[in-house]
Amino acid sequence: MTETKRLRDLARLYHVQTSYRDGLGQLREAPVEAILSVLRSLGAPIESLNDLPSALRQSRQALWRHAIEPVIVGWQGRLLMLKLRLPERLAETPVRHVIVLESGERVEGECLDEPNSPPRAREIEGTRYIVRRLRLQETLPLGYHRLFLQVADRNLESYLFHAPQQAYAAADSYGKRWGVFCPLYALWSGQSWGAGDFSDLEKLADFVGAQKGHAVATLPMLASFLDEPFDPSPYAPVSRLFWNEFYLDVTKIAELASGRSAQTLLGSTDLQRELKTARAVPLIDYRRVMALKRKILQELLRFFLTQTSPRRENFEKFVATHPRAQDYAAFRAKVERERQSWPHWEPSRRDGILTPNDYDENAKRYHLYVQWLCAEQTTAVCDKAKTSGVGLYLDFPLGVNRDGYDVWRERELFVLNGSGGAPPDSLFVRGQNWGFPPLHPDTIRRRGYRYYIDCLRHHMAAAGMLRIDHVMGLHRAFWVPDGFSATEGLYVHGHAAEFYAILNLESHRHRVQIIGENLGTVPPYVNDALARHKILGMHVGLFGVNADAGRALDTIPANTVASLNTHDTATFMGFWKGADIQDRVALGLLEESQAQNEQAYRSSQREALIAFLRAQGWLGDDASELAVLRAWLAFLARQDAEFMLVNLEDLWLEPVPQNVPGTWRERPNWRRKTRFSLEQIREMNALVEILKTIHDIRGRLR
Repeated sequence: MTETKRLRDLARLYHVQTSYRDGLGQLREAPVEAILSVLRSLGAPIESLNDLPSALRQSRQALWRHAIEPVIVGWQGRLLMLKLRLPERLAETPVRHVIVLESGERVEGECLDEPNSPPRAREIEGTRYIVRRLRLQETLPLGYHRLFLQVADRNLESYLFHAPQQAYAAADSYGKRWGVFCPLYALWSGQSWGAGDFSDLEKLADFVGAQKGHAVATLPMLASFLDEPFDPSPYAPVSRLFWNEFYLDVTKIAELASGRSAQTLLGSTDLQRELKTARAVPLIDYRRVMALKRKILQELLRFFLTQTSPRRENFEKFVATHPRAQDYAAFRAKVERERQSWPHWEPSRRDGILTPNDYDENAKRYHLYVQWLCAEQTTAVCDKAKTSGVGLYLDFPLGVNRDGYDVWRERELFVLNGSGGAPPDSLFVRGQNWGFPPLHPDTIRRRGYRYYIDCLRHHMAAAGMLRIDHVMGLHRAFWVPDGFSATEGLYVHGHAAEFYAILNLESHRHRVQIIGENLGTVPPYVNDALARHKILGMHVGLFGVNADAGRALDTIPANTVASLNTHDTATFMGFWKGADIQDRVALGLLEESQAQNEQAYRSSQREALIAFLRAQGWLGDDASELAVLRAWLAFLARQDAEFMLVNLEDLWLEPVPQNVPGTWRERPNWRRKTRFSLEQIREMNALVEILKTIHDIRGRLR
């Protein structure tokens, strides 16, 4: 056996894909040292190529000695099947089972061998094993159960997920649904403090409900580092388990009505001057706004802790019943004391052990208080939106900040010597390194996906629809090992069926529709899985514009959320003017000669789109930007997509995107406010008319 063959065989045992075709169609083979690094991260006993023979032997033995997978998935309406790897002497030994249901009840019985799958024998390093395929006769309730098996003198156990085959789907009692997208930070009104808040989200939901829309979509609203450390990106949250107090509407907090010191501070000349400055600038100053809010929040907390009231009792009950929130608050308080991330702390603190001497108790109380307030205000927004027939379309990010709470507390679930990313494609010829640590596919299974389930539940408690960022990651994740570039990364495959079982279960329990972000280079089997589980994919209009007038726009599949663009693309106006092409030149991502070719093609796209929309009857003689936008949105509304999402900023022809992927300081990502306030938006008759047209068209579809 050659060294290369051994390395590939070892990689296969750990579900590592060492070669792939990138977004440019180029075959890429990961460097040997990158493969070794990933294998070590996954627990392979290998330091160098010299260890390959022993590593293969030990890994094969370990696989066959683990008689049962850590997680078994059963689908509602199907026989529950499982596979055991056993020593040959147990080929015909009866297998007894005890299933401890999620409710605590026990189901006992005997597993039956599948008659169409006789035991298969294998010899592994001198030991003979057999594979037995068994079935359970019992009908189980949906849920997360534990399976215990007894095979002679061997006791085996596994998590058993029994799930619906399909995710929850909202009923289309009216017709095809639609909604409006805007990042929460970008929204603002006359009352907000220099950035959007939960009350602004409620106002947008009211506005969309008044136009008979069905959802308001936004970016992740999760806790962020907004001092030291500092990272306001919604896709690098401190935790996927806690909301961001940056979005609290301070004026809606009950304590403000009686807290004299907070009232005095709020009315002070200095604070009002700071507020005026924060409101006046077009870009959000996260540090300034958060510091202003914190001044008031701390005064409100001081007052609150002097009171005895039902509200105080509710807070103390929240603290007592949310031990994870206490742990999170202690972590945030420790970060504030150290003013640096946890990898720089003393060893025991790095390893998750904090004592009351490690942080300021007042800081811990502050973080508990604001999380209680966040729970209160998000629930209020959700409930109020529902009365208008509007749900919240939330975003579940792929990763978390490596310096954040989740990684600190759940260290074993993350691979810290690598980062998630993406291979090269036409936009990022050098690939992408996203910086956050990937989940360890084996450890998260052995823990029964508890962390992932908790993160989903946190979002689904407030959502009506939930977008799963980079849904391909349920199948395989692109890892960039430390010390290597994104062009040298490789794929690590997970256990997609287990993720889908969790998504389906939780979506039904919370009555939340799931959307899988399947844009970019996605293997066909990912879209097949989405269709099989009734999870909506995404269709982005900008990616489907052709230069042929006869087929200028791609066909839109029915099981999708259709939109013109996303927060990561050009706006309609940016696309129409070719501003995204020139921006890539300015960033050094495109040569001027390439840009000229792309601009020429973009011109052909514009001409084809105009001709196509006219031929379809959506566009008349007027081919102005606004007329084309109206026509394109009307065409999109008329298609069979399950849901249509309208970028609010497109409706006034905003040319600047909210995010330019691959940039950091080069562009003011996640900072730009909408050009108009919510009060102004309500009065924009042309904007309202576009939404009314979309509603009328969608309402006629079934």
